Amino acid sequence: MLSTKIIGNRITEARKKMNVSQAQLSERLFISSQAVGKWERGESMPDIITLNRLAEILGVDLNYFSNGSLSGTSETIPMESSPEQPGESSVEPQVTSTDKVSKKMNWDMSRGNWVDADFSGLKDLNEKFSSSNMQRCKFIGSDLSGILLSGNNIADCDFSDSAINNSRIRRSNLEKNRFNDCSLVETEFSGSNISGCDFTNSDFTGATIKAGGFEKNTVANTKWNRTTFAESYIVDTVFEGTLEDCYFENCTFKRATFENATLINTFFKNNNLKRVKFVNCKADRITYEFLKHGKADLSGIELLAD
Repeated sequence: MLSTKIIGNRITEARKKMNVSQAQLSERLFISSQAVGKWERGESMPDIITLNRLAEILGVDLNYFSNGSLSGTSETIPMESSPEQPGESSVEPQVTSTDKVSKKMNWDMSRGNWVDADFSGLKDLNEKFSSSNMQRCKFIGSDLSGILLSGNNIADCDFSDSAINNSRIRRSNLEKNRFNDCSLVETEFSGSNISGCDFTNSDFTGATIKAGGFEKNTVANTKWNRTTFAESYIVDTVFEGTLEDCYFENCTFKRATFENATLINTFFKNNNLKRVKFVNCKADRITYEFLKHGKADLSGIELLAD
């Protein structure tokens, strides 16, 4: 984890690059100049929301604080050691390029209240967001692959054009969020309520949605391949396009519709599919038989030729 001194050095470098004084910077942040001085001396560190505002003012992105590259330049600020302890030498050791690579920002955003923050373009996070409240935040174009979200309330946030592959979203409430053009490959949603979200043009290949709610979501032009819904409550959602090698296992359906959909090798383990509506759909033989066994209304389904 990067030290407060490293963060301070990077704030100082970017501030001087813009020819801004500590007093001028503090005025724009609505804080005291003493606080800026403490950051730059490595005595304290701004929180993530203030870092986001700093990035805007200094003309850098958030990744600058973790990799040291100034926006628009190829310059890299040297990594430095932690602040000296009493009795230590004032000569700081040189740090090799290998050390630079191994030191990445380790954001701790758990148990936070994040409102109206812009984290767009964030990458290499590899950290947990647990027990947090996130409202109206932006994560546009971010790489959140491998992240664990547990016990969160996430509402009105924008994750458009982001990679959220191989992630775990557990016991969370996701409401009215935008996931347009997102990659959710192999991501697992468990024990979570997903409501009113927009997944237009997103990729759910290999994803799992289990033991939760999937309600009033927009899934236009969404890719369903090897996708599993298990013990889920699926309400007011219209599935379209091709669903291949998908599983609907012990799910409860209410006003769920498959419209202009092609169902291939898709497994329905449910003894009562009467509440599922099929409109202008096509299905292969095995899927057709699963639906027939579940007492689905087959009038809107055409059997594909073998």
